[in-house]
Amino acid sequence: MSSALRIALGEFGRVALLDMDRPLVRHAHSQCHVLLKVEGHDTQFEVGGRRIDLTDESAVLINAWEQHSYTHRPGQPPTIILALYIEPRWLGAFRENWHSSGTPGFFPRPGGTITPRMRQQVREIAEAMIQDPGDAAEHERLIGRLMISVIERMALWREAQPSIRALAAATGAPDRRISRALTMMRDDPARVTSMDWLSRESGLSRAHFFRLFEGTTGVSPRVYLNMVRVERAVQAVANEDRSFAAISDELGFSVPAHFSRFFHDHAGSSPSTFRTVSGLRRGDF
Repeated sequence: MSSALRIALGEFGRVALLDMDRPLVRHAHSQCHVLLKVEGHDTQFEVGGRRIDLTDESAVLINAWEQHSYTHRPGQPPTIILALYIEPRWLGAFRENWHSSGTPGFFPRPGGTITPRMRQQVREIAEAMIQDPGDAAEHERLIGRLMISVIERMALWREAQPSIRALAAATGAPDRRISRALTMMRDDPARVTSMDWLSRESGLSRAHFFRLFEGTTGVSPRVYLNMVRVERAVQAVANEDRSFAAISDELGFSVPAHFSRFFHDHAGSSPSTFRTVSGLRRGDF
């Protein structure tokens, strides 16, 4: 069963060292997301409907809000993957226009060739997370060095950003009904019992609601709600001592087993393992 070997948390976001031998469902993140192979079998992710190889020589690059899934095939040997979920505001401290890592199109392609130097940086991060899980400062330093290498080689950060006036003209004002739905999801995800309920609360038919929502966010309402739940769950599991039953109830799951399955399908690890390897970083275990 897929499992987290180590989790690093900080201002940079989250970095997970995952031993993967089962698929992950289609999902999205609000962060810039980079996947790199550490060791094991070559594998694939699906990004925006395309199969992208993850090998010793290639990375998978996923823009914020871009839908993706892990396509581990039955009988395929496991792969250890370094999965980086990097906050745009942290990247902006390196270069101001790296704030755009939180917008679509930052990575022009969903995959790219890595250099021998980048491969060594991946190995150094993995070894540091395993050998000294409590050294948060060193982890952040190594993660920053790797992200600089990835972005300078594979992103469009040097290109001029569109003006705010042009961006506003192209996108228009967000529909107030969709804004209401987004607020309800973020404020109280447990309250959202179904997409039919959410569309009614937004004052729209289901079909119209789905069209407007995807046109505004680029993802379906279900994928967005799951993103909110995953991010809340990750923070609660890693940083709080509450029971998984309490976290499950807060996020709207009918039974804790459903929450555990959801967490594993989205984060690549059971909540209990995730909490343990996150606790190693804090010295709690």
